[in-house]
Amino acid sequence: MNQELAEQTGLILIVDDTPANLEVLSETLGAVGYDVAIATTGQRALKQLERELSDLILLDITMPDMDGFEVCQKLKANPTTRNIPVIFITALADTDNKIKGFELGAVDYITKPFQEQEVLARVKTHLQLALLTQNLEQEVAMKVFSLEQAKQAAEAANKAKSLFLANMSHELRTPLNAVLGITEGLQDEVFGSMNEQQMKALQIIESSGTHLLELINDILDVTKIESGQLELSCTPTAVAPLCKSSLAFIKPLAQKKAIQLKTKLPQNLPELLIDERRIRQVLINLLNNAVKFSPDGGSVSLEVQANSLNPNASDSQNFLRIAVIDNGIGIAPENLNKLFQPFVQIDNSLNRDYQGTGLGLTLVKRIVDRHGGKVEVSSEVGVGSCFTVDLPCTNTILFYPKLESQSEANIEYSQLQKQKTPLILLAEDNEANITTVSSYLKAKGYRIILAKNGDEAIAQAESQNPDLILMDISMPNKNGLEAMEEIRQTPHLVNVPIIALTALAMTGDRERCLAAGANDYLSKPVKLKQLTSMIQKLLATKDKENS
Repeated sequence: MNQELAEQTGLILIVDDTPANLEVLSETLGAVGYDVAIATTGQRALKQLERELSDLILLDITMPDMDGFEVCQKLKANPTTRNIPVIFITALADTDNKIKGFELGAVDYITKPFQEQEVLARVKTHLQLALLTQNLEQEVAMKVFSLEQAKQAAEAANKAKSLFLANMSHELRTPLNAVLGITEGLQDEVFGSMNEQQMKALQIIESSGTHLLELINDILDVTKIESGQLELSCTPTAVAPLCKSSLAFIKPLAQKKAIQLKTKLPQNLPELLIDERRIRQVLINLLNNAVKFSPDGGSVSLEVQANSLNPNASDSQNFLRIAVIDNGIGIAPENLNKLFQPFVQIDNSLNRDYQGTGLGLTLVKRIVDRHGGKVEVSSEVGVGSCFTVDLPCTNTILFYPKLESQSEANIEYSQLQKQKTPLILLAEDNEANITTVSSYLKAKGYRIILAKNGDEAIAQAESQNPDLILMDISMPNKNGLEAMEEIRQTPHLVNVPIIALTALAMTGDRERCLAAGANDYLSKPVKLKQLTSMIQKLLATKDKENS
């Protein structure tokens, strides 16, 4: 006997109604080490498999009561037996029966009279294939399991990162709110008069605090974009006002360095479908860099032109190209590919002349990418740089009515003096923030009552019936969200304006505050003038509804 076929293992079930076939096959298979089970009918074969599963089945076709085709069909329909290899061994040698056998799921087809060596070879081959298939399936299952575990771990890590960022944002913004708030109050002389030297010192504090806030916002923005949490709110937007407002933001810095700001804005530009706030952030970043890296007395240009990405194509995409051009220090060719990488700066020495975190251009690229646009740069050392932003645009042209000279939100406090002095409930547990906000609002003529947790806020609101509530979210015992929900269930407090005043600034925080019952939302650090304007607007709206 062929040595390669010797000493085989596995349980073979032989199904045949002819005793001679059963005897020959049993002896042949047993002689090389296989365990053998036999069944003379299809029903007995199925019963045998219920007691013990086989590794392979040799199945006759022509049998009484239930033929081999029907047996095979039942085996393949049963999840427990569907993966057992079936070899038909039969006297039916016509092509149609062979095709039917394979269609029912058999792995092989042997015609009688059979050769013993052929049977052994085919049995061995299909057992090996079955074993390989089983091992492969197990490996795939393990890889799928590992991938699922990795996915769950990544999701958990992403959730932990988001939670960490939310907490970091809160912990950084809360003290920064006190620093900027007190600085603003001192500059407005609500704590007493200030001399010129003190005013200059306060301006430095405010500038440094604002810069710190910008860094915090940049870090949070990059992280939100990379984790897919940044949601765009796109609306049709005119280009010229967007460019002019961005230029106005960096104008003070340009004037300080005697840098000339130039614009080239053609008439009747098509509008952009963009998140205006985010694209303004892009332009301000580029313009700020251009001014920062340009020499005193230099120039920075903002130019816009309409173009087509593929003018020769019938379905070419129209886009607007916004270019920011400077005559600054320029960028070496080997450093161009570093520009848009987060936390990477071309000059990273400790004594570099230009400050920053290396996040500005990263944000620019991420935001433009999210809009379906692209950012490119060309530069020459000692000559200057040109950053271009290509954004898809519509084919319509937007005409704008003349803007009103005064915003509805800018209501002077003197108009409120005609009524009773409004009572404001400040729910806040941070002493520095309590001092900052309450001192400023008292100086503006408001009456203030305090609550240092959610339970106190609810009790004070029910007993004092304030005209407006400033509600911090992160407070002990009962947080601001829970307090607002409970306050809104009290009939006489349903329409009391509530401003959520919180250091929470992650995606969805505003929506959660509004859903809990807030009328508006401000993230810390809060500009006290902005807060006062919002208070005035909400109180005026409330008075109008009550009149």
